[in-house]
Amino acid sequence: MSNTSDNDVFGTLHYRDPALLDRPGSAANKTYEFVEEKHIDDGKAVESMEEQPKLQRKLKGRQMGMIAIGGTIGTGLFIGSGSTLADAGPAGALIAFAAMGSMVFFVCTSLGEMSTFIPTSDPFNHFAARFLDPALGFAFGWNYWYSWMLTVGSELVACGIIVQYWLPNLSGAIWSVISLLVMFAFNAVSVRGYGEAEFWMAALKVAAVLVFVVVGILTVTGATGGEFIGGKNWHVDGAPFKDHIVGILKACIVAAFSMQGTEIVGITVGECANPRREVPRVIRSVFWRILFFYIASILIIGLVIPNSNPNLVSASGAGDVAISPFTLVFKAAGADWAAHVMNAVVLVTVLSAGNSGLYACTRVLWVLANEGKAPRVLRRITRHGVPLWALVFTSLCSTVIFCISLAGNQSVYVFLINLSGLTGMGFWLGISLCHWRFRRAYIAQGYSLDDLPYVASFFPFGPVYACTLLAIIIIGQGYGTIWPTFDAVSFVSTYLAIPVFLVFWLTWKFTKRTKWIKLMDIDLTSGTLLEMERNGDIEVFAQEESGWRKYTKWLHRKSD
Repeated sequence: MSNTSDNDVFGTLHYRDPALLDRPGSAANKTYEFVEEKHIDDGKAVESMEEQPKLQRKLKGRQMGMIAIGGTIGTGLFIGSGSTLADAGPAGALIAFAAMGSMVFFVCTSLGEMSTFIPTSDPFNHFAARFLDPALGFAFGWNYWYSWMLTVGSELVACGIIVQYWLPNLSGAIWSVISLLVMFAFNAVSVRGYGEAEFWMAALKVAAVLVFVVVGILTVTGATGGEFIGGKNWHVDGAPFKDHIVGILKACIVAAFSMQGTEIVGITVGECANPRREVPRVIRSVFWRILFFYIASILIIGLVIPNSNPNLVSASGAGDVAISPFTLVFKAAGADWAAHVMNAVVLVTVLSAGNSGLYACTRVLWVLANEGKAPRVLRRITRHGVPLWALVFTSLCSTVIFCISLAGNQSVYVFLINLSGLTGMGFWLGISLCHWRFRRAYIAQGYSLDDLPYVASFFPFGPVYACTLLAIIIIGQGYGTIWPTFDAVSFVSTYLAIPVFLVFWLTWKFTKRTKWIKLMDIDLTSGTLLEMERNGDIEVFAQEESGWRKYTKWLHRKSD
């Protein structure tokens, strides 16, 4: 704990125009629906946030960092990334991942600025309701929940398929149930249990990528005993660019979906022990994680494997690990055991995705229940700070999705899974729009950027750039259903998430008669990190000086 005075620790909010505070219409004098909204249930109002049970801030910095890394590395990289090489060629794939990586970076910086200023366990619902329209917050919250709930169900199916690679005579359903129990246990113990599990699973994924890059470099240079490859695969079969702009667009769509899940770090802010220090650290490292894990991996794949390799297109699911691009590179280096190792890595990756999805669903549902947007029973948490009923409800719903997959007719299962297809893009778009409004309101109400715990770089370019690319991806996702022939069923399935979102939004908007929030009416005072630190809700840690500042002070002392 710091021994400095309150003003030194907390700082002071500086206004460019102090008179704004005295204006009748200023944000400081208003009551907001998303904060003070009363949900009547059998004549009883929902208690104030001070009287409600709270989550426990026990996530440490190392866990936050690994959770962010774990959200970056998924099956999209290990298995599905090869299709970008087949669609766009090695150079086109690199451009696609660089473009999508930069977009994700700006989304994360936008989320980081808002989350450090207002730490919450459901940024998608809370920020949309606070900066845009309460009805949009309701829609984003429930869409995020069902999207990850469906994803958890699909990961259970994938777990069974992966284990059957080793034990083909045993039913995959057995291993799916075991996987669910493992995920549930990690989340039911405490947030520290979830964080520790994610830490070690993310560490294994990082190790796999590191080994892959090193082996790939050795293979390209011929150090593993094979021929010198160099850049010859960049000059065969239409490389380095394939299908030009169309190929790059198709690769961008795959790359964007591969990076979904990076936003989960924003949810962990609600249980971070020191959000003022840890969140900016994690957000700043996003760029380097994307640069290394994705760009380096795609570069190695493009150098080792020609873009005409049919396995690049064939590998698309958990059952195709034997022909995934990572496995093919290891085999090119002479590692015949590569398929077994990568199968183990993909199993851990799927468990990590399901574990994180269960965590995200639980926290989002708990916040929705606290705000009167979900049944009140889901508000209950254990003495260890776990929203138990929200966890049980989500697990049961994911189990239902898994059971549907066991039915003979897979059309219903595929239909449900497709619901989550565009929702990830929609959340990123929502984050960028919220940040645009937040920053405009922050300046309009006279606050100084110097008071923000973390300031996103390149505003307003960042959110505008992200929104533009996301709009292109959302529209272009259905390209294959329209050209060369129109497939009505696939078209509806692809864009089904959009009307579902509209139903949530318009239902809440007309039943609650919500309105678009004006810039001067946006609340920038309640629930902030500064307020929580002053009230003792978050422990205040002494500010650490950067290495450069420590070095300059050391030089001054020497000169004296």
